[in-house]
Amino acid sequence: MTTLRIIFMGTPEFAVPGLEMLVKNNYTVVAVVTAPDKPQGRGQKLIPSPVKEVALKHNIPVLQPTNLKAPGFIEELKSYQANLQIVVAFRMLPEVVWSMPSLGTFNLHASLLPQYRGAAPINWAIINGETETGVTTFFLQHEIDTGSIIFQEKEPITEQDTIGSLYERLMHKGAQLVLKTVKAIESGNYPSVPQTIGKEIKHAPKIFKETCEINWNQPAKKIVDFVRGLSPYPAAWTVLNGKIFKVIKVASAAGSQSAVEVGQWVLDNGLKIKVADGWVTIIEFQPEGKKRMLVEEFLRGNKI
Repeated sequence: MTTLRIIFMGTPEFAVPGLEMLVKNNYTVVAVVTAPDKPQGRGQKLIPSPVKEVALKHNIPVLQPTNLKAPGFIEELKSYQANLQIVVAFRMLPEVVWSMPSLGTFNLHASLLPQYRGAAPINWAIINGETETGVTTFFLQHEIDTGSIIFQEKEPITEQDTIGSLYERLMHKGAQLVLKTVKAIESGNYPSVPQTIGKEIKHAPKIFKETCEINWNQPAKKIVDFVRGLSPYPAAWTVLNGKIFKVIKVASAAGSQSAVEVGQWVLDNGLKIKVADGWVTIIEFQPEGKKRMLVEEFLRGNKI
């Protein structure tokens, strides 16, 4: 058995259960690396990352470099004499960092690699109508998300799943996989299988505001999946009466009006939009400058 000295790297909520799992199981986390505090709100008060908050709670030293190649940061990292680094939802690391520990650096990724390499794997799996995804641990190497796979766990995607619900499940499943991977590395008995590409690779690029605009000139199912894959955040959006509406929930629908062009909105037992192969009804949205609401609430006090 190897005695582990671990450096944990992560920033958002998704990384928190993994760090908590290591502490709970009495692993020695010698330091945490996370993003610098960010100014938020009207007062622009500096807010620590979720991972930093957990590290401070457990009295773990916290490093918050702005430049991962800075000599001062590299020297500080070396001073902790870690033999394993774990990355969960963090930035791309330079080789001088990921190659530092003797046992390597492994990453937790929220997809079944090699599918959905990239920044937004959970979103794109739902947007593309997948019925299954999962989590993968793999050793870092030069190209992003391409290293040898250690373990994978599958997770079904239901028709009711949104990015919110699937994110939550994968976050906790990922923490369990981090623990399983650490135990295997500690014992010196673990797989390391190169990724094989036997079919078309689907990618998961970062999502921007313009990515989220709904194209109504598509089949109803594609639109429903698109909205699910962005709900509740960052949220799909469309323009109605010259204003932006964030669209939180939609469903395929029957429509009784035939002489309607694709993209046209009608009031027909609710708010419906003509799409490529039928109709989509809006169930919940957020009008510009207002809170999220069910469409019937909106229609009681507004005209379209």
